[in-house]
Parts: sequence; structure tokens; C-alpha cells
Amino acid sequence: MAKVLEGLLGTHVIRGHGDKAEKVSVSSLSERNSVVGLYFSAQWCSPCKSFTPILLDFYESWKLKNEDVKFEIVFVSWDKDEVRYTDFFSSMPWLALPFDPDNLNKKSKLLKKVRVPGIPKLVLLDGETGKTITTDGYTRLTDDPKGLEFPWRKKKFTEVISGKLINNRKEECDALEQLKGKFVGIYFSAHWCPPCRAFTPELIKRYDQLESDGKHIEVVFVSSDRSEESFSSYLETMPWWAIPFGDSRTEQLKDIFGVDGIPTFVILDGAGDVVTLNGRTAVNLDREGREFPWYSKPLNPLKELEAVALNERPSLVLFTEGEDADIEMSKEVLESLAREEHQKGEDQELYFFYGTENECCDNVRDFANLEDRCPLLVIFDLPDQKVYLSPETVITKEVATDFVSRYFAGTLEATSLS
Repeated sequence: MAKVLEGLLGTHVIRGHGDKAEKVSVSSLSERNSVVGLYFSAQWCSPCKSFTPILLDFYESWKLKNEDVKFEIVFVSWDKDEVRYTDFFSSMPWLALPFDPDNLNKKSKLLKKVRVPGIPKLVLLDGETGKTITTDGYTRLTDDPKGLEFPWRKKKFTEVISGKLINNRKEECDALEQLKGKFVGIYFSAHWCPPCRAFTPELIKRYDQLESDGKHIEVVFVSSDRSEESFSSYLETMPWWAIPFGDSRTEQLKDIFGVDGIPTFVILDGAGDVVTLNGRTAVNLDREGREFPWYSKPLNPLKELEAVALNERPSLVLFTEGEDADIEMSKEVLESLAREEHQKGEDQELYFFYGTENECCDNVRDFANLEDRCPLLVIFDLPDQKVYLSPETVITKEVATDFVSRYFAGTLEATSLS
């Protein structure tokens, strides 16, 4: 799976500095039982300069004491000039992406994969598969400086949830027994949070409606309340189970699902695998629960529920007039491409939609100032404020495949929305 790492880092990184710098093949990092750390940092960043010696000590001690798991780090600089980059990198014994301010494609791919809101950030990848192990290596190493649990792989939901749950009637149950084989909604919320208090009544309505329709879902409240009194008062309004206040499982569950804001509603299937991380949007928009449990599909019509995805990740849309023949054409053109991307799971880089004649599609067209023609093949990268437009007026499977290939290769010309 060396191609996964090469897709993120290019074919080579460097070790050493100045005239002594040597190229290192990225494919050489893709070994069994190997971990690759991406260290996003910069010389101007005070927290980075404080964390780097800690990371350096751990890196060197690990390489001396552990032969079973190989560990390598690649420095991804956030410095704006080569002098600062070189000065900071000279203190590091590991690898780095070469300094190249004109080539933003590699950094853009890395940002899309790991979402870097700030530095320092340490992301750990499985060297063999390229899959993300953790995006929070900074906190993990700070909390576990000896690396006793390195590489801090996420635990499975069924491992973490084990223990007791409680409800507003002071009853208790065994979590594994209560949730076994059922759809489960994990509700991250807090009484002090106004959006949470607005969403909770809607979630209760959908919960009751699903129950009355014979579509059973267990819900578990995971509180971010600051006092047990607030927690208990909030739980009184809820008809489901909860993790007890102050339970260590709260932080573990936040880590498993990457929760960095509330309210968040995650839906799992009977095996504990994620159905959707965006259950809040599904609950708000699918008011009759027709699409429950809101599985992700490779190819979707672009409607209000799905349009939320455009704000969060790069998405391809084939706009049509919406006739039956147009929809069949869209599926024939995009289905195999969409399925191939969907099979990447958490590493999916592009999402696929076909547009019909509806208000949502009109709003998206107006927002991006797109020309009024059909069919129209477009890739939206709203996180980067970019739009890629195919000039082709006849859209075939070959046209779509070439368009996607050039997008991944970074050779498409973009229009800026900013």
C-alpha cells in the first residue's frame, strides 16, 4: 500500500540538511508493523518548540528499545520561508517534506486527510496501509510520555462502552447486554449548550416516532456537563440511557468518534460500526425517519440532507434536468467511480452526487455562480473555497473518469470562491 503514502507525501522525502541532505523513498516507509508520524509544526510556533524536544526524546528512545514496531516521523513545515524551515529542521533527526512554497498540492491533500486546525499536531499512520491510527498524537504523547500504549490505536466501541448505563428513573443496565445487536445512537450533548437544548426535543420526537414505526434504536447520552446536578437535570428530559457523570468512558468515546463539538449524534450498527457521524443533520432533515438508519451510499441525489456534505469535504456533482433518462445516465456514468471511492471507508477523498431539478441544486448553482447548462460536471472543494468545472457538454463514463483522475493528480484548473 505504498501508493497511499506516496499519494500524500510524494515519492521522496528528505533526511539531513544542506549538502548532506539525502532523498528517502516514501515507499520504504510502507512496511509491515510500521508507524509513520506526520509532524505539523513551525519554527515560529512556541508550543511547537516546546513539544519538539519531547517528541525527539520519545522518537530516539523508541528506536533504541523497540524493534517490533518501526517508527518514523515526517516533518511537515508550516514555516513561510526556507531559512526558518532549515533552522528548525536542523534540530530534528527524522525526515521532512522538502520546502516548496509553490507546491501546495501535497499540503492540501494532507490537510484534507487529517484536518489540521492548528499546530503542533502529530498524526500517526499505519505504514503498511496508510490508514490513520490517531490524529491526536500530540495529546497522547503528552499524556503517555513513555509510550506505554503507543501507537495509541483507537479502541473499538464495544471495548470502551463496557460497564453500566443509567436512566432518569435511577435504573441501571449492562451496556453490552442492552446494546447488543441493535442500532445505537451516541448523543454527545450538555445542558449548558444552547444548540444542544434546541436539538434534544427534535431527537426525542424522532426517537419516539422511530419506536412507533417499529424501527428500534437505543440512544446513549454522553454528557459534557460541568456538574452532576446539571447532568441529572438534563437526563430527566431524556427517555434513554446515559453514561454516568464523570465516567472515564466519556473522553474515550469522544476520541473514538473524533468529537470536537456538540451536539453530535453518531449512529452505529449492531456490530458497533459507524453508520453515520452526522446523525444530527439526518435527524433534522429527515423528519419522518424514512431514511433511517441513514447509511452512507456511494452515489446520492443532491438534496438538502446530502448537500451538507459539500461544506465538509470535496464532492463531485453531475447536474442534470432531472428526467428519468438523466438519472439513469448519471448512475451509469458515476456508479463505478463512486463505489471505488466509497470502498476507501474513512480514507474516502471524494463524494459523488447527481443533481436534479430542485431548489437545493438551484441554490448550490447560484452560490458557485455556475453557468445554466445541463449536463454539467463539477467538483466542489468548499473547505478550500475552490470549484473545478468540466468543459465537456456530453458527459460519459470516460469523461468523468478522466476528470476525477486529473483532480487527484492536481492538474485541474480551479475557480476560487473567495
